[in-house]
Amino acid sequence: MAEVVVLYKTPKDPAAFDKHYAETHIPLAKKMPGLRKYQVSRGPVLTAAGPSADLYLIATLTFDSMPAISNAFLSAEGKAASADMQKIATGGADTLYYDTKDV
Repeated sequence: MAEVVVLYKTPKDPAAFDKHYAETHIPLAKKMPGLRKYQVSRGPVLTAAGPSADLYLIATLTFDSMPAISNAFLSAEGKAASADMQKIATGGADTLYYDTKDV
């Protein structure tokens, strides 16, 4: 499997972010071909020192492989989801892509 993790920093308007993310962004992203699972964090994002000062939400998208991730983001649905992410990530966001293995 392979995963995409998006670390959303605190948006300028959290209520507007939450509404748009739930009503628009998640449905867009769920249309990406090859997406196996979509998870988001619930509640505050914590660190060993306590609540994170900047992280607001973590999204984890699971695919079969790195090529599947590439295909998903090159699709029309992936391009739409990426464009929407840029629009709503008013506090910034970091995106990580990686292969996984069971150990």
